[in-house]
Amino acid sequence: MADLLVLDGIRKSYNVGTPAETEVLHGIDLAMKSGEFVALMGPSGCGKSTLLNIIGLLDRPTSGRMSIDGEDTTSLDEAALTRLRGHAIGFVFQYHHLISAFTARENVIMPMLVDRGRPDARMEERADELLDHVGLGKWRNTRAMNMSGGQQQRIAVARALAMNPLLVLADEPTGNLDTASAQGVFELMRRFNREQGTTFLVVTHNHDLAAQCDRIIQLVDGRLTGDRRQPAVADSPQPG
Repeated sequence: MADLLVLDGIRKSYNVGTPAETEVLHGIDLAMKSGEFVALMGPSGCGKSTLLNIIGLLDRPTSGRMSIDGEDTTSLDEAALTRLRGHAIGFVFQYHHLISAFTARENVIMPMLVDRGRPDARMEERADELLDHVGLGKWRNTRAMNMSGGQQQRIAVARALAMNPLLVLADEPTGNLDTASAQGVFELMRRFNREQGTTFLVVTHNHDLAAQCDRIIQLVDGRLTGDRRQPAVADSPQPG
């Protein structure tokens, strides 16, 4: 498998050039291959969110280089970064960030609508296909506010996959869910990884879920301190 994501000497500082300058990431070197399912772990305040924001093209590093699918992102302007982010990266957050008054289908359509400017039948077909995949097809016209936390997070996963991204970044995607719902959402992401080949980088504090990933990366005080590949994990039961 080819490297999908490459970070070379990534550093991030805040308040640059002032007496309060603080370096949060201290030279991160990381490569992820296409199709991997990777857990990123570390204590609170260690720089996980900062690193995820840089990988997600929401923030720029202070120094170092990063490439996604062979494209060097370092010198891209904001318009090019926005285009690449919209097409190559999907996001799942700890809180689903759905539009509560919108239906499940309308929420999944949003990334496609932002990209193309106006709705069309293909967007609805894609949204319905994804909702079927996450087990929510019969709730496609239900407003998000009327659905459970686990269902809402499944919609968020479907929305993250709407643009067929190469990489999905999931920041504590099960942190607000009970144990059974958390396992179901995790298994859902794992299924998309195995069946569609989508690459996932999942920030989690849950050691049980991390143990089901291909690889566990440890971040402590802005430095990578561990990178462990897991034994092959048997396929988990499919979520209903």
